[in-house]
Amino acid sequence: MEYSKAVKKINSLMKFGVKPGLNRMKKLLNLIGNPEKNLNIIHVAGTNGKGSICSMTSSILTHSGYKTGLFISPYITNFRERMQINGCMISKRDMSLILNDIFPFVQEMACNEEIITEFELITAIALKWFADNNCDLVVLEVGLGGRLDATNVVEKPVVSVITSISMDHSDILGNNLEDIAYEKCGIIKEGCITISYPEQVNSVKHIIEQIAEKRHNQLIVPSLSKLVVNKMSLSETSFVYDGEVFELSLLGEHQIKNAITVLSIINILNIKGFSIKKNNVFYGLKHTVHPARFEVISNNPIIILDGAHNVDGMKSLSISLKKYFPNKKIIGIVGMLKDKDINNSIKTIAPMLSKIVTVTPQNARALPADMLAKISKKYCKDVESLGSDLSKIINIINMLIDSDYVVIVCGSLYLLSDIRSILKNNL
Repeated sequence: MEYSKAVKKINSLMKFGVKPGLNRMKKLLNLIGNPEKNLNIIHVAGTNGKGSICSMTSSILTHSGYKTGLFISPYITNFRERMQINGCMISKRDMSLILNDIFPFVQEMACNEEIITEFELITAIALKWFADNNCDLVVLEVGLGGRLDATNVVEKPVVSVITSISMDHSDILGNNLEDIAYEKCGIIKEGCITISYPEQVNSVKHIIEQIAEKRHNQLIVPSLSKLVVNKMSLSETSFVYDGEVFELSLLGEHQIKNAITVLSIINILNIKGFSIKKNNVFYGLKHTVHPARFEVISNNPIIILDGAHNVDGMKSLSISLKKYFPNKKIIGIVGMLKDKDINNSIKTIAPMLSKIVTVTPQNARALPADMLAKISKKYCKDVESLGSDLSKIINIINMLIDSDYVVIVCGSLYLLSDIRSILKNNL
């Protein structure tokens, strides 16, 4: 099967949307030989920071000599970046071959009205690819929630990780933080080890502690009292944790907190018999690549891409903008999906922006730019709607060359993917 046909087959399942539940996924994996049972998995759930924590962990393990699988979503630059081994995306050939093996079972299940979704199929392809390539460790990011997510077929992870939890996907996960935390904590399995992001809301912290205790998990929370931030600039981030100095490639104070969560993961892996030396930890953190997470993509004008798409993400973004650009005028190019908390997200970021330019992401769930502009006008005096023609952004950028303005592109990661490609080709 040609790669283009393989992608079309995968995308053909998008029409089925999100269908929480594990029975279909378990049956499909059973039909293809249960590849997940042969993998050492680090399972990562949460609202914000999942991708960053996964990428940092994978970078460290790869530089430590372990064959490391990485599963993340959604993608930013290429469909195949969702699954990587040692930082290299799955090849077009491998994806096509594995899909060719799996898809007959998908069709067989469909005949019995057991419909496999796009994300379930992608997850199955990744797990089979990791197993076929005998990965030593796999860093597996949850897609949505945790308890009923397709990745939650993992029976006994090496370690479970709960990143920062806030309101998101409330239509599926629940309309309060406690319900959302409960869903995320569904990845916590009996008799394992769980690591939590160091800064959780008290009610969330209580849920994590409660479920970890009930399932006889050792719960580890990195200590902020051991953390000292040395330097934060666009060119350098360094911090001291437990007496040791680390440098970080990813920008923002929240990334430092993500990093000390990663250090706890590495510590547990060493306790469990893996051998990850400090020099590999230093190198892995310093050379982590994770596009569209406060990523500086141009210096004239300064353009930053950030995947903040909910209230908590916008809070972190606001803190970073205030830290890095205290005396600059900032233009925000924003596009959101309609199932997010749009009003409070814009309300959170608007005080940092002198102008908001709204666009429509290329996604079926996108909020039209005009509707986003109407909401934005409640919190910002200068608002412009560009509609769905993302190429118009280049006109705005060109007018800002040699100016003192900063441009932040934020919102849906689907938007960031498209805009990143446009900017890379035109700057």
